[in-house]
Amino acid sequence: MKPSRPATSAYARRAVAHLRDADPVLARVIDAAGPLRLEQKQTTSLFAALAESIVHQQLNGRAAATIHARVCALFPRAQDGPTPAQILRAPDEKLRGAGLSAAKLLAIRDLALKAKEGAIPSLEEARGLDDAELIERLTAVRGIGTWTVQMLLMFRLGRPDVLPIDDYGVRKGFQIAYRKRALPAPKDVAKHGARWAPHRSAASWYLWRATELDAL
Repeated sequence: MKPSRPATSAYARRAVAHLRDADPVLARVIDAAGPLRLEQKQTTSLFAALAESIVHQQLNGRAAATIHARVCALFPRAQDGPTPAQILRAPDEKLRGAGLSAAKLLAIRDLALKAKEGAIPSLEEARGLDDAELIERLTAVRGIGTWTVQMLLMFRLGRPDVLPIDDYGVRKGFQIAYRKRALPAPKDVAKHGARWAPHRSAASWYLWRATELDAL
């Protein structure tokens, strides 16, 4: 697995300066949380990144990493994780034995089939598509929703202006930072967050940090 790559210092300075100017409440979160450490996890294959995302759904990080490692170990010659062809050839019992649930097995097989048919763009092709196009194409895969693609956009492709308004952590961080009595609706986060563009990925990172701070 390739290491994560932190945001460049020049980008971090621009993003933080913009957010400070645009929103004094978020500026308070920035002061409390410290420097922006929005890291991009390097990858050589969009298929492999999506397959790993499917494995991680609804599991804690350690359990998901263990299952993903077991799946990869089934294909020792595949340096960057199994290929679509390998997934399609593998028997169900072999993949289930690595820890995949029935639902995740169906999702990964559908991803592999769509990749084989050319419906999943290559990493190079994905970099040429805008966020909305990628979300539309990738959510056609069983088990992949908008949130999963947004995480891919932020943490694999390094897109700077992603705001996952349905993410509980983003909404909870907003509630804490803006001292709301109730968890805000996604549409309210989207409306307020328009001022953060074109650095809404950085804003999201700070909202996640807000949930970890002792006081604001």
